[in-house]
Amino acid sequence: MLDKYDAALESWIEDTVVNGDDDALFASGYLQGHVAVVLAQLEIEPSQDLTALDGKMVDCLALANSELNDDDYSLVANAWQQLRQRIQANNL
Repeated sequence: MLDKYDAALESWIEDTVVNGDDDALFASGYLQGHVAVVLAQLEIEPSQDLTALDGKMVDCLALANSELNDDDYSLVANAWQQLRQRIQANNL
């Protein structure tokens, strides 16, 4: 399951690099680091489904909210929703 999440992340980032503007590139780069941490955490968890991924990402987004200004946080939160939709659309 985790390798499918990672593949979806890589595909989404590739699309963002090709088609995204500076804001999208910033948000995807920032989010990529957080998703990598979450995937590493999920490796040792018994549940690795989308609900578990969402739960871990809520914690990461809370950290992002404290690190970023409101505009940048909004970019990152929207980027997560885009990536999450891609994961969900691929029935991961």
